[in-house]
Parts: sequence; C-alpha cells; structure tokens
Amino acid sequence: MAEWGFLTNHARVLLYIARDPGARLRDIAASLGITERRTHGIITDLAEAGYVITQKDGRRNRYQIQAHLPVPEPGTREPAVGEVVALFATRHRTGTGPEPDLPRSVALMPAPATRETP
Repeated sequence: MAEWGFLTNHARVLLYIARDPGARLRDIAASLGITERRTHGIITDLAEAGYVITQKDGRRNRYQIQAHLPVPEPGTREPAVGEVVALFATRHRTGTGPEPDLPRSVALMPAPATRETP
C-alpha cells in the first residue's frame, strides 16, 4: 500500500511553524522528512501568499502566521488559517485560552454548535 496523508507539505510546514515560530529550516525539514531546499521554497510560497511573515532575529528567522487569512479552498466557506492550525494542534486544550504551544494569534476556535433535526 502506498503512503499518503491528508495534509500537504505546505500545511505541515505551517503547523510546524505554529508550534515553533523560531524553528530553523534544518529542523523543520528533518522533522517532516523533506529537504531544506524544499522547506525554504514552501516558506517562500507561504510568505509570498501572505500567510507567513518572516522576521530576522539575529542570524535566524522568526515566523509569524497570519491566522486571520482564509484558507484558499474552492467550494468551501474558507476557514481561517488559525482555525485549521487549531484543528490539528497536537496538545489537549487547557481552559478557554489559546493553545499553550501556539502564538496568541492562533487561538483555538470553539467547536461549532450542532443542529438538531426535528
């Protein structure tokens, strides 16, 4: 059986950055099993699309996710990037505040209310 996953490498890099905004390209690449060159290309794509802001911090970069932007998915209500990141956050939610490992701009969204059918 072929290996496959639900998330693209772009989504996986975005989730990694959400957990560690100061991560090095080397660490992201090693964790995701892709090359540093590919990781750099993905971060460049995300930055050019406006989803990630790259800031120099000495010799390193820090990344800031623009959680309010919609995810470009045709045929959907286009959830915000923050909602997608929150959905895939790996830690359990504690209290009503933002996920501890995520920046404040990536707060967990409450589950939508279920509609009862008569």
